[in-house]
Amino acid sequence: MAVFFIPSLLFYRLSGAAERQYPMDFLSIIVIAVALAMDAFSVAISCGMIIASPGPRHYFRLAFHFGLFQFMMPVIGYFGGRYLEIYIKSYDHWLAFGLLLFIGLKMLREAFSSKGADCPAEERRDPSRGWSLLVLAVATSIDALAVGLSIGVLDHPILLPSVIIGAVCALFSILGTAIGKRVGLLFGRRAEAIGGVMLIAIGIKIVVGHTMG
Repeated sequence: MAVFFIPSLLFYRLSGAAERQYPMDFLSIIVIAVALAMDAFSVAISCGMIIASPGPRHYFRLAFHFGLFQFMMPVIGYFGGRYLEIYIKSYDHWLAFGLLLFIGLKMLREAFSSKGADCPAEERRDPSRGWSLLVLAVATSIDALAVGLSIGVLDHPILLPSVIIGAVCALFSILGTAIGKRVGLLFGRRAEAIGGVMLIAIGIKIVVGHTMG
């Protein structure tokens, strides 16, 4: 996602607004927020496919946790980014890939196991609970650390951008879950396997995007 939000920050820097100490304009924040929300949106689609019948609790848990971590990561990057960057910059994308790969392979294993094949849709694994939810929230929000670091370098307030980034991510998570629910109804028991493949594909996309970008 860096390929989307870095140009926005560079434009903001070159425009001279940073030197005049103007707050970041709303449009730039929205563009960055939408770009950062794309990974969470894609993961939410896979979650909506896997959960047998997503209800208000599933929507809330996914939106709340994805939005919360997307809010927290820029703040962490803002205050600790210059120190953390030394340790995470070279392998943050591999960390995201590893987390998504772990959950994706776990879903595939359960989908193709004899138990998973005979498992009713209502008893499929719920990725909106427990460690799976935490792992997905972290994996989809790591890129936001770089945003917080960039905003810190520009010496501008972090609270408003972080709130907007988190809110946009929560909205896209709800939308993604709703889309996944409809797709899941079409694929039935195969939905968990497809969701696992999607998570692995998202992880590969993150690595390729960082490597090529």
